[in-house]
Amino acid sequence: MSKIYENKYVTFKKPRCRSVLVRCRKLCLLCQKEEEDSACGCRAITPHTASPRRPSKLALLLLLSSIQGSQSCSQKMVNLVTISRSHILAVLAKNLMPSSAFFFSALGESIAMALYDYEAIHEGDLGFKKGDKLKILEESGEWWRAMLISTGQEGYIPSNYVAKDTLEAEEWFFKGVSRKDAERQLLAPGNKIGSFMIRDSETTKGSYSLSVRDNDPQSGDTVKHYKIRTLDNGGFYISPRITFTTLQELVSHYKKQGDGLCQSLTNPCLSPKPEKPWEKDAWEIPRSSLKLDKRLGAGQFGEVWMATYNKHTKVAVKTMKPGSMSVEAFMMEANLMKTLQHDKLVRLHAVVSKEEPIYIITEFMEKGSLLDFLKSDEGNRVQLPKLIDFSAQIAEGMAYIEQRNYIHRDLRAANILVNKALVCKIADFGLARIIEDNEYTAREGAKFPIKWTAPEAINYGSFTIKSDVWSFGILLTEIISYGRTPYPGMTNPEVIRHLEKGYRMQRMDSCPKELYDIMMECWKNKPEDRPTFDYLQSVLEDFYTATESQYQQQP
Repeated sequence: MSKIYENKYVTFKKPRCRSVLVRCRKLCLLCQKEEEDSACGCRAITPHTASPRRPSKLALLLLLSSIQGSQSCSQKMVNLVTISRSHILAVLAKNLMPSSAFFFSALGESIAMALYDYEAIHEGDLGFKKGDKLKILEESGEWWRAMLISTGQEGYIPSNYVAKDTLEAEEWFFKGVSRKDAERQLLAPGNKIGSFMIRDSETTKGSYSLSVRDNDPQSGDTVKHYKIRTLDNGGFYISPRITFTTLQELVSHYKKQGDGLCQSLTNPCLSPKPEKPWEKDAWEIPRSSLKLDKRLGAGQFGEVWMATYNKHTKVAVKTMKPGSMSVEAFMMEANLMKTLQHDKLVRLHAVVSKEEPIYIITEFMEKGSLLDFLKSDEGNRVQLPKLIDFSAQIAEGMAYIEQRNYIHRDLRAANILVNKALVCKIADFGLARIIEDNEYTAREGAKFPIKWTAPEAINYGSFTIKSDVWSFGILLTEIISYGRTPYPGMTNPEVIRHLEKGYRMQRMDSCPKELYDIMMECWKNKPEDRPTFDYLQSVLEDFYTATESQYQQQP
């Protein structure tokens, strides 16, 4: 493959070994003579990469020398051999723009494009603008070390603000989004009929799906899904009547005309700017770095505050009551909790544990607890399909906890938080195990959540993921009743006596029979007879679509 830079031909040979060869073609890179066998000696120093992915310094020197001043070949080589490889790359970037991204890619370098603006706020951060090209130097966790190609500056960047793949850089491509999350996002406020996204297929690895917002006279706004099939030669199609070389061509065609789809494609699904990852290596942080702005409430273990970290990041801070837990036990649990990372779990950012009161710093959830939200005017306007969706989101988070062999122990609406996009996230997982308050740990204690606790956990202290399933069934009653306390009119001792006799809460008029059947499954007497959270997630996600085909037929 040949590419022209500054009217000079550079040939990148990429055979199976992916080695790169830069050599004279029509114009010598060093002395500009047209003869390939010129006296400059290029043939004698034909550069190859030493490894399949990293071009040799000599290969870069040859190209750099072609865009420097009018020195002789020998002078150029003597002057350039002392320059660092990263400096050569930076100089090349400045001289070869806008083609430099291609240049780095051709040399096997890892290139990413900025999807959003990012202002550097931590020491060592690298700021950039949407559309900037960055060379990735090191990938590690949520923060990558990168070089801004236009300036040569290096620093750390949030990995969720950039895309390495040209497809990922498209506004309409949503990597790793499930079918259910595609529906949630497309039905969110701001999107209109014809809004769409292309996402990875859940059922066929390496394939894609098109999701489009539609409107049905009977069911209102809905989302239709189309499988994008691939051709042997790498092309794509939804209907075999018309095929496309790229997904970009496919999108362009269906924007002009629906051609069998439920709607012509209009705008890509709105994608809110992602939360910046927490500061690199900031786990135990100074108490002085936090400013407690507003008290949001008090829970079983202490107070909850809206706070600001280092004057720039809004967080939630849970201040633990002194003496409520041992610092050593807390740190052991916290180190385990921070490894649990999922979209439906509240993110644990940092701790203040050197002295009491212990602070737990988490992501900030704008709508507060699910219990308070359901009781609010906004929550009271939420219709049944969204209530079922809340249930499915919580089941998804608990399925992840189940998969990680972890236990929540205190699953109820007060411990579910809601953000501005109405995403539910599970909070306080694991904290119940390390509380040293007798009022909380003893079954007769006033703070013990008897009404949410499985019989075997009440009677024998046997907490398992199956006792969490029981609690989830109780949580479903809170959701469907907009925050009503379970077992209305009963005291805790009365609940225990009734459960021992096999009593279960009755179905409310507003509760669909199918949902009540799920509750009853969760309240089976034998823990092993209760369903898994993985099963509960699938049933609740398909609550309204169980009888429909997952994909629309080919248009």
